[in-house]
Amino acid sequence: MTGAPVNLVELGPDDAGEEHFVTLVESANVKIERIVSSGQASPAGFWYDQPWAEWVMVLAGSAGLRFDGEAEIMVLRAGDHVLIPARQKHRVEWTDASRATVWLAVHYAESG
Repeated sequence: MTGAPVNLVELGPDDAGEEHFVTLVESANVKIERIVSSGQASPAGFWYDQPWAEWVMVLAGSAGLRFDGEAEIMVLRAGDHVLIPARQKHRVEWTDASRATVWLAVHYAESG
């Protein structure tokens, strides 16, 4: 039996204020999560350096990502997606402060 449909973009009461993470699917090899950001950014000087690859898509709102060694901030708007290879240092420079930014993130081990 399947569960009831869930709308990934529709906001609920838990989505206000602090950044909110919900794991949608998780197995030994993959994790899919929904993230809602409300103006959050990575702490000053902090870089993500993950041992897994991450494909991320902005479903609503917008955000700015910075990759180590690149001068330009990559701006993502609703519908934009990017693949972040394992060990690619990156940070969230900003998320939309005027409306929620809803992300869909898929984390997985790169083969090889």
